[in-house]
Amino acid sequence: MVAVGGAREIVVIGGGTAGVRLAQRLAATAPAGTVNLTLLGEEPHAPYNRVLLAEVLAGRYGPEVIALPPVPGGERRGVRAVRIDRADRLVRCGDGGVVPYDRLILATGSNPVLPPLRGLRRPDHDGLPEGVHAFRTMDDCLALSAAVRPGTRAVVIGGGLLGVSAARALAERGAQVVLAQQGEHLMERQLDRAGSRLLRTQLEEWGVEVHTECRVRGLVRTADDTRVAAVELADGFRLDAELTVLACGVRPRTGLARAAGLDVRRGVVVDDELRTSDPRIHAIGDCAEHEERLYGLAGAALEQADVLARLLTVDPSARYTGTRSLTRLTLGALLPEARPDGPSEASPEVAPEVPLDLAAFGETTPLPGDDTVQLTDATRGTYRKVVVRGDRLVGGVLLGDLATVGTLARTWEDDVPLPPTTPLLHLLTPDGGS
Repeated sequence: MVAVGGAREIVVIGGGTAGVRLAQRLAATAPAGTVNLTLLGEEPHAPYNRVLLAEVLAGRYGPEVIALPPVPGGERRGVRAVRIDRADRLVRCGDGGVVPYDRLILATGSNPVLPPLRGLRRPDHDGLPEGVHAFRTMDDCLALSAAVRPGTRAVVIGGGLLGVSAARALAERGAQVVLAQQGEHLMERQLDRAGSRLLRTQLEEWGVEVHTECRVRGLVRTADDTRVAAVELADGFRLDAELTVLACGVRPRTGLARAAGLDVRRGVVVDDELRTSDPRIHAIGDCAEHEERLYGLAGAALEQADVLARLLTVDPSARYTGTRSLTRLTLGALLPEARPDGPSEASPEVAPEVPLDLAAFGETTPLPGDDTVQLTDATRGTYRKVVVRGDRLVGGVLLGDLATVGTLARTWEDDVPLPPTTPLLHLLTPDGGS
């Protein structure tokens, strides 16, 4: 294929958050006629906001609600890139198609981690056993949604952000949910112990049975070997499971890059221009490793896409220097019909359940010499904490009350000195001490 009017052929592999954002920004910034864009998306669905999959599983949103804006240019759905021919600058696809490129962007995202559990895999079978689901894609979400019923016994393996979201969504659908977390507390990457305890309390009040420091040994199949019937723990205890959800983290998808001979460590290695070891190929999003760091967060994917779009179109000096990302999660209030004890007959004076809002950023565990301020309101179920190092805000956790999150996040992201006359306690007031 010959580029029309000298326009550059830019090919994006990946129809997730990073790839779609890049396509939108390229369309907005590239002068007319200078770029021919092709986006290859492996999934057959319209691109969607993966962060909101739990809302679809909970029944709050339909799949169409979380669809991303249409991709400008040439979007090809259900097409899998199988090989990169760097010498001829071609992407070879699973359907036999060939797509030429002047610049290639890998936005291949990540795959769910499948733990080495006994009974999970069989040599003579592909895929997961019946009753076992990952929770990463729209297809995963729709399959889980079709399988869950009120009273369904469900075990979620993994107590990180994804596992907590899945457990809450299944409970909202009326399932009897057990959340099994190998670590000492929930959401270890984002929360400190106190914040995790409050989160656990709220989940248990919503009917989710939580087990921490709980190692899963294997899956127990039915007598006819057709599906998984239970999850076996390291101590021999078995959790009955009609549904088992694997939420054990994600791993960057680097197979294409590795096969093409690009530099790959944990992710596809990129520099400040988001270039791989081949200067005509870039990588962004979950698959990219920058300065020995993998982000795995939507905020970083969006920022990388924005920087790369500027660099490729209007600002060759644009550079990516890292992302200071804030994690936010809203766990919706349990619908009355999904409560373990059925619809409430409470009097009008009893306040209805409200969603639990959570935000975490930076370093939430203080180092020796750091100052820490925390406020806990057990009655309202709120917890706020900030960590200060010298004259800088280095991290914080807020649960249940996010009134200060905007100002705190800006102070942290800007990395500016705190006013020397401002008491640290004021950081947790509604104006964030500003």
